[in-house]
Amino acid sequence: MFDTIHHIAIIGSDYEKSKHFYVDLLGFEIIRENYRKERDDYKIDLACGEQEIELFIIKDAPARVNYPEALGLRHLAFKVKSVDDTVKELICRFNFINVMKCR
Repeated sequence: MFDTIHHIAIIGSDYEKSKHFYVDLLGFEIIRENYRKERDDYKIDLACGEQEIELFIIKDAPARVNYPEALGLRHLAFKVKSVDDTVKELICRFNFINVMKCR
């Protein structure tokens, strides 16, 4: 019936911060980006392996409640080849305190 997940939709409220996080820091490739004038928002489609992330940037989107058992997306998990290597890469990209030595 279902073979795979086609896409995940995420809503952000700050265009620059959201794009920087998903593109510059996490390294997702932009497939397409559209400003939707009638809604005064952005929709950025990002490649995540064979799946896509639809990143909607809506300035006045309501805040999500802060407890994890609320309705809606609880978390998003990514499969990686090496957890240790990915942690090292993220520490370097996010410029965290030098807990691990960057490449």
